[in-house]
Amino acid sequence: MPDTLAQTLGVLAALVAGLWAWRRFHYRSYWLLIGFPLVALTVRATWRKVALGCGLTKKRQRWWFTTVPGAIASTGIVKVRRRFQRVAVDTKPWMWLPRPTRHGWRVTLWTLEGQIPADYAQAAERLAHSWGVHAVRVFSPRPGRVVLAATMRDPLVRVDHIPPSGELLKVSVGRLETGGLWSIDFRTVPHWINAGATQSGKSNLANALIVGLAPQPVALVGFDLKGGVEFTPYAPRLSALATTRAESVGLLDDLVALMVDRMGLCRTAGARNIWQLPPGVRPVPVVVLVDELAELYLMADKSEKDEIARTSTALLRVGQLGRAFGIYLFLSGQRIGSDLGPGVTALRAQCSGRICHRVNDPETATMTLGDLDPAALVSARAIPAETPGVAIVASQDGQWYRARSFYVSEHAAEYAARTWSHLAPEWSEVIRPGHSSGLDEADLSELLSA
Repeated sequence: MPDTLAQTLGVLAALVAGLWAWRRFHYRSYWLLIGFPLVALTVRATWRKVALGCGLTKKRQRWWFTTVPGAIASTGIVKVRRRFQRVAVDTKPWMWLPRPTRHGWRVTLWTLEGQIPADYAQAAERLAHSWGVHAVRVFSPRPGRVVLAATMRDPLVRVDHIPPSGELLKVSVGRLETGGLWSIDFRTVPHWINAGATQSGKSNLANALIVGLAPQPVALVGFDLKGGVEFTPYAPRLSALATTRAESVGLLDDLVALMVDRMGLCRTAGARNIWQLPPGVRPVPVVVLVDELAELYLMADKSEKDEIARTSTALLRVGQLGRAFGIYLFLSGQRIGSDLGPGVTALRAQCSGRICHRVNDPETATMTLGDLDPAALVSARAIPAETPGVAIVASQDGQWYRARSFYVSEHAAEYAARTWSHLAPEWSEVIRPGHSSGLDEADLSELLSA
């Protein structure tokens, strides 16, 4: 008997150790074969109680059959004996079978009458605690359907290096909380705001963007009013760099003139944007990187008022019209508030891409994300200081996500700038009148007709 008990304990210990090793060294197969089936059974078995506790059920009248002898129901006048009675029961939303994902699972629900996706979004934290998962996100693919996407553990604790994208003007800079790639695609979302306090990961994201764009056939333009300390090391890959207010005014005038020149090119070719032009005529795209946006709007005395007005107007014009003519904005700053003037508010309206790292004041988070989703604002203000690189991202699919950029050191960005410096076009050639096509009018007409 003692030998049998010892053998049984040994087998159980070996089984536990094997399962631990399997989960530790090949979590994906363990999750699909062992972890997910158990979780799916638990979710389906507890759904009625969880929905009731989270306030997602509805009262409905049902005929109920009772086998209790002598059950009495009242009609209001007399009491009669009956076995069938109408009773109010709690009805839960219909749940389909859960499906596994890389970092958790998702399941589709049929909403009850009078329910909207916001009802489930408000209960997302309660659902996460009820099922013991890291987070539950809610989205609606079509009316009457709600998808719950659960994450078992935080995928942003460790973000591995992501290979660069091969698509023009698209850079993979990190991972989303869903485990998918976090990509900045200027063709889809042309203008971005990147807000964040010191040591929040804002500069690291700019480094990742430079590393991703450096090997692409694009012109990079920098505005660095911190004396050039941020972007000067990347100057070999930049076509132009402004480090003072006066240089910024001149560079913005160049961008506006370039935009007007490309307008004429598209008008001549009968195109709505440069991407409808033949490849031989299409001008080089320009990505404008701005560090410390607030410095362009701060005024020390009234003598700078006209200069700031010119800067604000030119930058707003680029934001309003630049997309069609291949000019894209990536605006970074610690402080983005309405106190900087109406120009910042108008410029923000042109930026569909929103990235909010940890910020020091609620107004910056509100200016960045407040008009998108109140829940995103709450999540942005909850980012801890010990997780640099974590941000709230308004994605191109209309949803918002927690995301984290992978670490890119200054040395890696400098190396990329030097390695791909031969791809940086001369700014004087880019802005030269007529250089948008590089052809005279006769050759341009012949190429367009062909």
